[in-house]
Amino acid sequence: MLDTITSPTLLIDEQICRNNIARMAAKAKKHGMELIPHMKTAQSHIVGDWARKYGIREITVSSLKMASYFSTKSWDIIHIAFPFNPREIHVFNELASQQKLSIQLVNPTVTTIVADNLTTAAGFFIEIDAGYGRTGVPYEQTALIDEILTAAKKNPLLSFRGFYIHPGHSYYTKDIVGIYKESRHALALLKSQYISKYPNLKTRIGDTPGCSLMDDFGDIDQMGPGNFMFYDVTQARIGSCNLADIAVALAVPVVDIQVEKGEILVHGGGVHLSKDVLFEQDGSKNFGEVVYLQEGVAWEVPQQRSYVKSVSQEHGIIKASPELLQGVQIGDLLGILPIHSCMTADCMKSYYTLNGQLLDHAEGMAI
Repeated sequence: MLDTITSPTLLIDEQICRNNIARMAAKAKKHGMELIPHMKTAQSHIVGDWARKYGIREITVSSLKMASYFSTKSWDIIHIAFPFNPREIHVFNELASQQKLSIQLVNPTVTTIVADNLTTAAGFFIEIDAGYGRTGVPYEQTALIDEILTAAKKNPLLSFRGFYIHPGHSYYTKDIVGIYKESRHALALLKSQYISKYPNLKTRIGDTPGCSLMDDFGDIDQMGPGNFMFYDVTQARIGSCNLADIAVALAVPVVDIQVEKGEILVHGGGVHLSKDVLFEQDGSKNFGEVVYLQEGVAWEVPQQRSYVKSVSQEHGIIKASPELLQGVQIGDLLGILPIHSCMTADCMKSYYTLNGQLLDHAEGMAI
């Protein structure tokens, strides 16, 4: 299969991906939680089919467009985990008549618009902010939560499902335990306050670092991470996974080798990897870790690190180890583990398995 690759190609190791899903499903079961994965990373029907093998029947997406793409595969519920865009209400009604959906609400204004215009039954979560600061209702502001719930009651087709937290700041701090303590407290407080009026409400938390590393979820009902299916170099640096758990690698052709500079030029740049970046201890940039590709089997993480030090649109320059410089030739293929697998997958819009099977992606090829 590698012999057929002539340009940057995103490879997926099916077994690693399945192992990642199985491990998270087992963790959810251990804690009595439902796993409702966010499909914004994979955006693939086939990867969704792999998830079904572990009892997953409900998924999360990040847009109505993505919900439409996944709706053709008869999921029990598709939740759109982004503050609802009221300009899409009529398109939403059309899709909701074919696929059971739920949405995310963060203010009474949009809730009123939805209640006034919804023509098909749908559920909603109220997104809660417990410290991240990106979006959501601060959990202490129960008066605002009550306004949203009151506005929603205007339409019997709109049903309250519960509270949702994405503690995205777990990506940027080592104190994941502290973040989860705060999130558990917020969701437990809200559940105790509203459960008598809404006995079926659920609480959901959705970030890969916390769901991977934590072992205390309190009485949270559901977990909804997404990046865990593939993982990436950022997750490995956080400690969510090892490099060997990363399920995707960008295959890039070597087009020049500068031994005296310790650099390798590859066809693979920002339009393929994205420009997400990490920083090395010396302050240099890292756009992806080099692995060795092998025909039909998992890629090998080398003993001596090499990484992409810079990217432009199509170019990538690798800071190469002595081991890599000795073993590589112009025309060879190298693998690059992405800094952010969600963005790399979105750039590439399809995958090839190690045995050459083409996998779909919502933004590219459909099956």
